[in-house]
Amino acid sequence: MTKVAFFETVTSIFEIVGVAAMVLGFVGAIVLGIRSLVVTRDGRAAFKTLRDSIGLVILLGLEILVAADLVRTVTSTPSLTDAIVLAIIVLIRTVLSFSLQIEIEGVAPWRRALMTAPEQMARAAGSRQARPPEPGE
Repeated sequence: MTKVAFFETVTSIFEIVGVAAMVLGFVGAIVLGIRSLVVTRDGRAAFKTLRDSIGLVILLGLEILVAADLVRTVTSTPSLTDAIVLAIIVLIRTVLSFSLQIEIEGVAPWRRALMTAPEQMARAAGSRQARPPEPGE
């Protein structure tokens, strides 16, 4: 196997793993959402679980696909066109990842970095306590 064929195979594997992670993750997210609905009987909590899980799955898949693009570009014959295409792809995927992370966590990364661990824990506990108590709680 030549070096070029090896890196093409590695790139294909990364792409397959990235897509498989998203597909399997979507199935897992649906299972988690249904489980949350059954356990808590709270549609809002189940929806948040489903939404956050799908967001994290998309983030994982995007990261793996960026790695595939990097391997493909670095191991191919260098050209300005390939570098520009890679830069655009990475930029788009980075913006998507960034916006998904803000959507999931509810806070910008630079704001989260300024929070202490106790503040982060209080914020997480506060979001759980924001829902009204169930009858019998």
